[in-house]
Amino acid sequence: MNIVCASCFTTNRIPDDRDHALAKCGKCQKGVYSAKPVALSDTTFYPFIERNDLPIVIDFWASWCGPCQNMAPIFERVSTESSQLLFAKVNTEQAQKISADAGIRSIPTLIFFYKGQEIDRVSGGLAEPQMKQWLMQAYNKMDS
Repeated sequence: MNIVCASCFTTNRIPDDRDHALAKCGKCQKGVYSAKPVALSDTTFYPFIERNDLPIVIDFWASWCGPCQNMAPIFERVSTESSQLLFAKVNTEQAQKISADAGIRSIPTLIFFYKGQEIDRVSGGLAEPQMKQWLMQAYNKMDS
């Protein structure tokens, strides 16, 4: 399986039978997997979503957005509970091209990607149970 390093964004090939959460990057020697959301920019967004073999959940947010600030700790907490998903954040103020490409019209918006393709999205602040329910629904759509 391919996993993009959360620190240097180098693609690493990890044997399928190996625990990706413990794997080290061949370039920077840091852990390739991060249980916390990875900050993505205009330059790191596409390599991260296209080269990872694990599903990715991305939170599009802004610093001035109240619902974004309220949902941030929930998003981070949920990210630490699922090693089968990668979590990332895109600051829409700093990554305006990616936000436009993704068609972000309101924030916060969560988008579930798998192998570079959008599987599902939801806009608006979510409580933890709602977020987990949406994640399960999106995860189940991967095989559809």
